[in-house]
Amino acid sequence: MNEPADPTGPDPTGPDRTGPEPIPGPEPLPAAEPNPGPGPTSVAEPHPGAESLPVAEPMAVTRVVDHGTAKLLPDVDRERAWLLTVDGAPQSYVDLDAPTYLEFEYARRLAHALDTAAAPGRPLDVVHLGGGALTLPRYVAATRAGSRQDVVEADRGLLRLVVEKLPLPADSGIAVHGADARAWVEAAPEGSADVVVGDVFGGSRVPAHLTSDAYAAAVRRVLRADGCYVANLADGSPFTFLRSQLATFAAAFDELALIAEPGLLRGRRFGNAVLLAGHEPLDLAALVRRTAADAFPARVVHGDALRKFIGDAQAVRDAEAVPSPEPPDGAFSVG
Repeated sequence: MNEPADPTGPDPTGPDRTGPEPIPGPEPLPAAEPNPGPGPTSVAEPHPGAESLPVAEPMAVTRVVDHGTAKLLPDVDRERAWLLTVDGAPQSYVDLDAPTYLEFEYARRLAHALDTAAAPGRPLDVVHLGGGALTLPRYVAATRAGSRQDVVEADRGLLRLVVEKLPLPADSGIAVHGADARAWVEAAPEGSADVVVGDVFGGSRVPAHLTSDAYAAAVRRVLRADGCYVANLADGSPFTFLRSQLATFAAAFDELALIAEPGLLRGRRFGNAVLLAGHEPLDLAALVRRTAADAFPARVVHGDALRKFIGDAQAVRDAEAVPSPEPPDGAFSVG
């Protein structure tokens, strides 16, 4: 689930792939031709000598999907950019012509984590839990050519809408799977991913079964020894949910960090925070530089400061797991 900005490679379906079969999308256009994007984008050619007619504006798309009503809303300021909402909650923003352009604060912070997960440009094997409009997979494909990426999304109707209206390039290296995130991770091969990105929201809440120590153990098993887990979470003061998630992943991984906007950490608003976990030391210096220099600056909390923030919070067991808190009215909505 995406939050609006705060106003203050190889064949992805080869035999070494596991998990449910990808959902097929429409045949992509050759790479030399631009994909047409959702809705009408042109009108008939005028007769010779006639005045050119204006190009028709992209049209919003509304469709009932498995878990709500999805809308694709065109951005009037960017020719082939789209906002995806589900039941009014923003999920993703994507610019088909500029996949490295990231509109939402939280997406930029996930990207900073991905940028510092390995040497610049090095291809990665990435598992994205939660699909949205495939914003982060498109970003990785553009910044790390040759990466192999699996996108796992439980809402098959949403996946079909996205691959139909916002098609992926033929050589993206991205495979999409209609499956439950935890079930897919539990069935995936051990040590098969460099990065696992957790961005699963049912509406505006992280589902309970993706918050427990058993889920953290499943993620740890799939990651390589130097791999990293990166998750988008949402909470507000007193941070009961966020602190419990940090405690849960601190019990499973040796290294931990949190990226969040200072106002959120001071309890001034409800919003998104990005958790990072791994066994090898994280590149905190690079992460601090990137987040501090961003158009929406954020803090990287780690070490003693993070332990103090976690306090006496305990790792979450499956039997005790609950979804992330319901956002306050208007926290994640458009229109």
